[in-house]
Amino acid sequence: MTKKERYKNVIGWFEANAESAETELHYANNFQLLVAVILSAQCTDKRVNMITPALFEAFPTPEVMAAASPDNLFEYIRSCSYPNNKAKNLTGMARKLVSDFEGEVPTDIDSLLTIPGVGRKTANVILAVAFNKPAMPVDTHVFRVANRIGLTDNSKSPLETERELVKYIPEELLSTAHHWLILHGRYICVARKPKCGICGLREWCRYYQKNGAAL
Repeated sequence: MTKKERYKNVIGWFEANAESAETELHYANNFQLLVAVILSAQCTDKRVNMITPALFEAFPTPEVMAAASPDNLFEYIRSCSYPNNKAKNLTGMARKLVSDFEGEVPTDIDSLLTIPGVGRKTANVILAVAFNKPAMPVDTHVFRVANRIGLTDNSKSPLETERELVKYIPEELLSTAHHWLILHGRYICVARKPKCGICGLREWCRYYQKNGAAL
């Protein structure tokens, strides 16, 4: 099977079975999405969704959050991973939005990458989810699933994975494909023991082709 054939079949399966895939983070506007994505680093979306209602009520705008101290924010996010760093990043992010972007989340990756707490993955999530731009955020799920299935050739970094996925996935599907791969990795192609028995991608999966008999 060629790589193009694998991509065609995998994309076709997702289009038929997971067309409406979308982020599981809860948010009402682009500012809230950015906050939630920053909090989601090395933390589950479920935990983030438990934290954000009270956080958004207390700090509803970049201006309000920018006036707060990291200690103020810490009390609302203490149950997530790395709360000290994230509290500092959130106040820095809000102040950057107010000082440089008139309180609005920017729409280009170069500007997003100047914001505290925003790396390439987070910037790509904002582009894909908030603005429906052709972007491929690569988190641990996307990185793992792409390598296992055979969409990438054992890439060594998220950036390598991103470049290969962008090369083969049609531009108009990139933002949706990001959700396909994340959700597949979260619920089916899990890290320790992938659920190959219920996976619809087995026929085109490199991992299953190599290990299917032993699973």
